[in-house]
Amino acid sequence: MGGTFIAFEGGEGAGKSTQEALLAQWLSDSGYRVVRTREPGGTPAGEAIRAVLLGNEYAGLDERAEALLFAAARGEHAARVIRPALAAGEVVVCDRYIDSSVAYQGVGRDLGAQEVRDLSLWATRGLLPDVTFVLDVDPVVGLSRVQDPDRLESEPIEYHRKVRQAFVDIAKADPGRYLVIDASGTPEVIASRIRDRVESMLGGG
Repeated sequence: MGGTFIAFEGGEGAGKSTQEALLAQWLSDSGYRVVRTREPGGTPAGEAIRAVLLGNEYAGLDERAEALLFAAARGEHAARVIRPALAAGEVVVCDRYIDSSVAYQGVGRDLGAQEVRDLSLWATRGLLPDVTFVLDVDPVVGLSRVQDPDRLESEPIEYHRKVRQAFVDIAKADPGRYLVIDASGTPEVIASRIRDRVESMLGGG
């Protein structure tokens, strides 16, 4: 499609937002046109759905309804933001994407990893990132960094352990498109590893 699609995945408190911002700034400084976005969200409809998905007032939301809402927000996001940016030759840097649904709903909620993945692939017309960085952190450490936990962050620690393992398993299944990084390192060291991979992928900038 002309552009490059980069996603960040991982558990709560892994530093995804920090690394997404650092990479976007580096790419912009290097002369690339960059679109920063996030899931759920990225569009007005997506942000409205995000408020339901993460709002503590919606505790007890049906698990299948939750998965469908994530897919709905993602379908709108892909159609309105990601695909147009890629078509324009821009670099899209996204905080979470399909793998979060596979990990959190498919595995964490026991809805079926393949079923949830297929739902998002249908919603996005098969759009996948060119590379996904999985920031791996012990859930106990990651959650300790979270202030004012939202509905998903408030789930029991065992749920977050299942999610963590799911991300690692997803990455192991397709090592050419993923890079798992120990998120306990310094932000500078993590950012350097990410830049090295992106620079290689983009042909040296």
